[in-house]
Amino acid sequence: MGAFLSVTYGALVYVFFLATSVYAIGFVGNVAVPKSIDTGAGAPLTEAIAVNLALLGLFAVQHSVMARRSFKRWLTRIVSPAVERSTFVLAATAALALLLWQWRPLAEPVVWRVESAAGIAVLQAVFWLGWGVQLLSTFLIDHFELFGLRQVHARLTGREIPAPQFVTPLLYRHVRHPLYVGFLLAFWAAPVMSAGHLLFAIATTGYILIGIGFEERDLIAQFGDRYRAYRQQVGMLLPRLGRKPAPLPLQPGQE
Repeated sequence: MGAFLSVTYGALVYVFFLATSVYAIGFVGNVAVPKSIDTGAGAPLTEAIAVNLALLGLFAVQHSVMARRSFKRWLTRIVSPAVERSTFVLAATAALALLLWQWRPLAEPVVWRVESAAGIAVLQAVFWLGWGVQLLSTFLIDHFELFGLRQVHARLTGREIPAPQFVTPLLYRHVRHPLYVGFLLAFWAAPVMSAGHLLFAIATTGYILIGIGFEERDLIAQFGDRYRAYRQQVGMLLPRLGRKPAPLPLQPGQE
């Protein structure tokens, strides 16, 4: 019964994550959603900035704290290790949903506005490319383990999940964090960059850069010299020109 409940919990969390993530794409791109980054009920400037920064900060703190190995060890004293990842995904998705719900738009001033049809088409293509890179990156490092489904399925079937191996498939041979590259492309590729969108893009970029530092510290603790060698060979967010891609397998892996 416990294994069945774990699978049900993991599946429901994953559906919540999928629905929120799809909405988030429309939110950032001002596409096909009732409330987006630039639409919805407005608020006084000071209130809007304070609320938006608080929402972004809550998401950043939740994600960074719960992603740390020390917190995971503490959490598994309370919940089954099989649902630890699903619990992280639930908390992160809830923080994201709160941001989407309570975001205060700042449509003015407009920082830039691309008028040409060709320019708009290019930026929209980069926007969708970013989300495609982000999605592909999750599958390259095991999408279903990243979002907790593999763990609850393993408990149901009584199988052990192998210890993580450090591998560098496809995009990971050229940059260490292609998933974050995808987010940055999607967040900055805006034909119309409002003040609110700029605030969102700057804050999330800062969080990504800080988060990479914490994540790589954990990866070094987990994989040691293998990850140190990988960092020397491969750029963080941009390929290093003139260097060959990291060899396969390098026998690193992802968190």
